[in-house]
Amino acid sequence: MLQAPRKNDDGPATVSGRAWLMLAIATVGFAVNFWAWALLSPLGPRFKDSLELSAFEQSLLVAVPVVVGSLGRIPVGALTDRFGGRVMFPLVSTATIIPVLYLGLAGHSSLTALLVGGFFLGIGGTAFAVGVPFVNAWFPPERRGLAIGVFGMGMGGTAISALTTVKLVDAVSMATPFLITAGVLAAYGVVAALVLRDAPGRTVPTEPLARRLAATCKLGITWQASALYAVAFGGYVAFSVYLPTYLKTGYGLTQADAANRMAGFVLLAVAMRPMGGWLSDRVGPVRVLGGSLAVVLVGAFAQSLTPSLAPVGTVAFLSMAAALGAGSGAVFALVALVAPANKVGSVTGIVGAAGGLGGFVPPLVMGSLYGAYGSYALGLILLGVVATLALAFTGTGVRHALTRRSPAVHSH
Repeated sequence: MLQAPRKNDDGPATVSGRAWLMLAIATVGFAVNFWAWALLSPLGPRFKDSLELSAFEQSLLVAVPVVVGSLGRIPVGALTDRFGGRVMFPLVSTATIIPVLYLGLAGHSSLTALLVGGFFLGIGGTAFAVGVPFVNAWFPPERRGLAIGVFGMGMGGTAISALTTVKLVDAVSMATPFLITAGVLAAYGVVAALVLRDAPGRTVPTEPLARRLAATCKLGITWQASALYAVAFGGYVAFSVYLPTYLKTGYGLTQADAANRMAGFVLLAVAMRPMGGWLSDRVGPVRVLGGSLAVVLVGAFAQSLTPSLAPVGTVAFLSMAAALGAGSGAVFALVALVAPANKVGSVTGIVGAAGGLGGFVPPLVMGSLYGAYGSYALGLILLGVVATLALAFTGTGVRHALTRRSPAVHSH
């Protein structure tokens, strides 16, 4: 029999083993879908050469799945509120199989075919908006920060693609990584359909989708969390995309060395995401966000001076990686505490979209500034300024909103 989170009379809420199982399956689903979502990015340089793409066309090829996956989280999050993760996880996973097979078997012969396939590949990126409300419903408020932080580690699925896609193409064929990913998606879809269960007592909204989205847009937490996630997760995405270029151009590192350092940045950020949620459960998300943003602004200003990589530059980047990961976890700990139970999916969809889209502005800015001034310093100063503004907003608007919502939560 399913067990919802329950609270002992003499202690904090306990969590059933079924809840942890649901979290584990959801996290695997997030990772598998993000693996599929990121299949085109590692192959960008190869397609640039084979199809004679311009730099803009290559950027467009990589950007289309990300933009579609980010914006697609808005309706998918609202649909998850209505139908639950038990329906939406298998649906999103199996739907992603179609563009994966298309790209691997036929859709890589022209830019148009790649863009069409990439558009529908964006479906995989919406899995994030399925998992947050699903996991949220299984855990009590004081454990949701950790639970959603653990779920957020599924974003490491992009690393699977980065580490395996090109190697499989070189070793076997262009179709191989796509066929393997499609097989894993199919297997996960079956497991999810058989094993996943929505939490007992899950709040199901009854209003039409458009009305629910309109109501979600009126919530203060929607826009507060969106702004903070655009900085925290957007910063992580931006560095994971642009750091190899930055290190190669600014420090003269080889492509392999720069890629390895980027992998270290990504892994630390991924590992710190559940830590940010865990800390939010104990000291409150506002304090964790404040500390994270303070580290980012110090790291950005320090790195704007272009210090040597050993040790100052390395410390600055790794500190920012840890802070951005922890901050991303804290944002959704905030959402879990403040968003109405029947709108967590809708809020998550909009916030997740803001984070995904927020990652594509900084690389464009950095590239433009380097082209104009021959230095990345101004771009890093701008990051520091943005972090300072976000820190001020967290300490004022977000703190006050949380206090009004629940004094008990604020003192948590």
